[in-house]
Amino acid sequence: VDCPRFGSGESKAVIKESIRDKDLYIIVDVCNSSITYMMDGSPNRMSPDDHYQDLKRVIAACNGKAARISVIMPFLYESRQHKRTLRESLDCAVMLRELENMGVHNVITFDAHDSRVQNAIPLSSSLEDVSPSLQFTQILLTEYEDLRIDNQHMMFVAPDEGATQRVVFMASLFGVNIGMFYKRRDFSTIINGMNPIIAHDFCGESVAGKDIIVIDDMIASGSSILEVARQLKERGAKRVLIFATFGLFTHGFKAFDDAYAEGAFERIFTTTLIYQKPELLQKPWYCSVGMNRYIAAIIDTLNKGSSLREL
Repeated sequence: VDCPRFGSGESKAVIKESIRDKDLYIIVDVCNSSITYMMDGSPNRMSPDDHYQDLKRVIAACNGKAARISVIMPFLYESRQHKRTLRESLDCAVMLRELENMGVHNVITFDAHDSRVQNAIPLSSSLEDVSPSLQFTQILLTEYEDLRIDNQHMMFVAPDEGATQRVVFMASLFGVNIGMFYKRRDFSTIINGMNPIIAHDFCGESVAGKDIIVIDDMIASGSSILEVARQLKERGAKRVLIFATFGLFTHGFKAFDDAYAEGAFERIFTTTLIYQKPELLQKPWYCSVGMNRYIAAIIDTLNKGSSLREL
């Protein structure tokens, strides 16, 4: 498949071989900002909107000839725009309804910001929200063989109330306690589209002398997660390990380099589900969690018509 661009920046999708009566699995990384195209003679970086539009072009180019279409979108497009607080658009729900109307049978995503967005397509299309907890557990126990898994030596921590469900799930598997930070925001002010955080208040027992594992769905600029790490170290945490399914690092790496140098955290783990900047892979504080075989297993299971429950 190819999505060539006209000089104006407009595009089309061209499928170069027959797809008649075949099951299609379309993989799209809406976070891959490394791809550019020419527009009015200048390079233009691909945004999530561009990637999503190309996805729709590919589906449209199928002309209804494919047997079944499954979209594998690890980072769910507009997943952070899933609920309405003001008179604003519900972009994630609109996206899912669009894919449903275009004949998509399955949408596979990972660690959706809020899995309840699947309520937007309750009947015809299927939204599978897959957790990468197995892969995180495997690499944690491989990289840190000296971990002592009990309430006296380990704790899972949610950096905000939205991550609590992920932390409760992992902590229940390990049989250890949890803690949570509550983000106090200034709701009278909006900066860069968000209410600024005033403070992080910690709820939970003492973290002193314990290995702390912080779990979230994504790292964007990193300011919030680094503040949480610093607070944990100030409270006496032994080691702070950060797990995030998606590492966006939208403001670069300097803040992380500085926090690592001062000992705020020991390691950050993110998955290969989205584009990873080459500079990130060279960082001494970074560890990549491979997900390729897991995606392959999901495709193989779907293609055989088997249940995804075991996976």
